[in-house]
Amino acid sequence: MSAFITFCSGVGSVTGANFLLEMGKTKVLIDCGLIQGEKVAQAENRVDFPYKPLEINMLFITHAHLDHVGRIAKLVKDGFNGVIYSTPETFSLAQLIMQDALGLLTREAIQEGILPLYEEQDMKKAFSLWQTISYHEERAFPEGFSVYPKDAGHILGSSIFQFTFEGKKIVFTGDLGNSPTPLLRDTESIDGANYVVMESVYGDRNHEPKDERREKLQAIIKDIIAKQGTLIIPAFSLERTQVILYEINKLVESKMIPIIPVYVDSPLATKVTDIYKASTKLFNDRAQSEIKGGDDLFNFPRLSFTVNAEESRAIDHAKSPKIIIAGSGMSVGGRVIHHEELYLGDAKNTVLLVGYQTMGSIGRHLLDGAKKVSIHGVEFSVNAKIESILGYSSHKDSDHLVEFVSSAEDSAKKVFVVMGEPKASLFLVQKIRDNLGMDAMYPERLKRYELN
Repeated sequence: MSAFITFCSGVGSVTGANFLLEMGKTKVLIDCGLIQGEKVAQAENRVDFPYKPLEINMLFITHAHLDHVGRIAKLVKDGFNGVIYSTPETFSLAQLIMQDALGLLTREAIQEGILPLYEEQDMKKAFSLWQTISYHEERAFPEGFSVYPKDAGHILGSSIFQFTFEGKKIVFTGDLGNSPTPLLRDTESIDGANYVVMESVYGDRNHEPKDERREKLQAIIKDIIAKQGTLIIPAFSLERTQVILYEINKLVESKMIPIIPVYVDSPLATKVTDIYKASTKLFNDRAQSEIKGGDDLFNFPRLSFTVNAEESRAIDHAKSPKIIIAGSGMSVGGRVIHHEELYLGDAKNTVLLVGYQTMGSIGRHLLDGAKKVSIHGVEFSVNAKIESILGYSSHKDSDHLVEFVSSAEDSAKKVFVVMGEPKASLFLVQKIRDNLGMDAMYPERLKRYELN
């Protein structure tokens, strides 16, 4: 029996991962994420899926970021009634992420006078269909295939899924971690893979060396203190916030920076941090050793987690210098928007971008040097200093993506490069071909590829 892959979305864009794998008569999806841009959810998310959800047998979720889980409830609403699989940590985090997204999507829909993408009942049904599978737990299915999750090292619980069918090993990487990271274990190898579907967010560029990122963060914080300003860090609630807290903790402990107020202004980030604290068994050896030595990795003097709106507003009256870490990481929603409205116009303030900024987002406009940005239909001048530290990205850069896929150099028949802007994906395709001699390609969206 033949196997086929269809790239339903997640090609030509970093977001919206959704891939259909057919193994004989079995139809399996890998990820079902939101397509994101200048809004939390683009209009494209409302288009019917290019398959019949009722005919899908299973859905495998690589990790809990919104661009990988954000349309699961819509899939259920449209008829999916199969089984959803992920690691236990991904399930715990996905419940928080999807619940938070429901509120954002509902508010967007009300503003536009349209129905929400999905409702509470659809999300609850999705959770009722969910089962968990741990790393290195091979699961064989009566339909004639097996699945084996490996650690992607991207965020807590993130997986590489290896499917074995008719002697073929078909690997979906999800997003790949920027190993080594401060907290998580390194990305695991995919040696022996015959077909690889891999991400390419940073396929055309490299991050600054890892030993420089903490030095740069230290310099930015010291500059804010000298100017008596406010440092705004738009950060994803999941993984990036925890890494930044870890890094500030290290700078404070080593007396590399003075103690100043740090506010995590995100109820979601607060809940995610609690899950991280309960999941230290998945941390790398260094982080576990620090915990055993009595270090609370996510706590230091004058750190505050603000939960309700009143606490959030009170931050504005707190004396500078101060640091505000708030979502969303691309400034497409969340509390960071309010802070950017207040602080972007003053030259003594700084906005520090620590993650990928998708096309059309406020974060991308800031990264590209915009002198004005539109927030809620109002133009704001950008006088604040804009900084970025790509080394805190939770994605591998170009050289490390090539190094990663090289472990399958002797076994892979085809490498499909997806989940990146076209320029980044095409650059990585050529780099894999030139450096490794592997058969890499940039697939067409909605084209059905036979694995033979």
